Amino acid sequence: MFKRIVLTVMIIGLLSLLLASGRNELREKNEITVASKFDTEGALLGNMMLLVLGNGGFEVVDRTELGATDVVRKALETGEVDIYPEYTGNGNWFFAGNDFGRDWYDREKALAAVRQLDSKAFDIEWLEPARANNTWAIAVRRDLSESAGLTTLSDFARYVNRGGIVKLAGSEEFVSRPDALAAFQEAYGFKLTENQLLVVSGGNTALTEKAAAQGTDGVNATMAYGTDGLLSALNLVVLEDNLGVQLVYEPAPRIRGEVLRANPELANLLNPVFMRLDLSTLQILNARIAVRGVAARTVAEDWLREEGFID
Repeated sequence: MFKRIVLTVMIIGLLSLLLASGRNELREKNEITVASKFDTEGALLGNMMLLVLGNGGFEVVDRTELGATDVVRKALETGEVDIYPEYTGNGNWFFAGNDFGRDWYDREKALAAVRQLDSKAFDIEWLEPARANNTWAIAVRRDLSESAGLTTLSDFARYVNRGGIVKLAGSEEFVSRPDALAAFQEAYGFKLTENQLLVVSGGNTALTEKAAAQGTDGVNATMAYGTDGLLSALNLVVLEDNLGVQLVYEPAPRIRGEVLRANPELANLLNPVFMRLDLSTLQILNARIAVRGVAARTVAEDWLREEGFID
């Protein structure tokens, strides 16, 4: 009789452990850590992902505005976070020396290239991107554009080379990366000295664009992105990349393969959201944050509700 009682207690204990283990696995499966870069659009897209996944029944951990590209990228690759919005063209930088060449200048080929490289190297997948090329750009004050006749980067290069007064504000990433300022300088044949640069930490173009608009420390030019909302509000003119130097940078969720395989419904939740976003929409939404001072989460939530993506 005693043995039966002991056996029954052991079975009940084992069942309890199995049930607890099952609950833990389910909790872990449904918990998604969402990150983003520390900039306006990163905060916007990161909050969209948080809200959509939370509305879809997932437990979400908020790591939005985690840091610059290198910080967030490494956090994903080491498993510290599960998903964040990244730009397709950055794959060319992540995998320097890759063999895809001009594919990075075509939206579909760039997506295919980064999917192949990331899957093989890190077991990381890319969901569908927004149809919005948020490429690196250089913008100048409108008064400088009009007085010096600057509409293209070729115009800008000639202006710099003939001794025109220029001081450009840019992030450390923009100034140091070979595919950003360095690529413009090499292609267009100009060179800015240290005295012609104001380097700021982080990648928030709101800081650099405001510096140009306000003439801070003599700044009259700035790094920019194609989807920036501040540009027109601050009376800044984006110079045309008339030689086609820049790659395609379309934002898409970059996610650990293990997480996507365990939760394939993530793609069904996020793909329609990103595919609905276009250049004009992102400029408008970014402007609400950068110009009107509305919180990124509020802007994301309002748009998602208007579009029917969340309840």
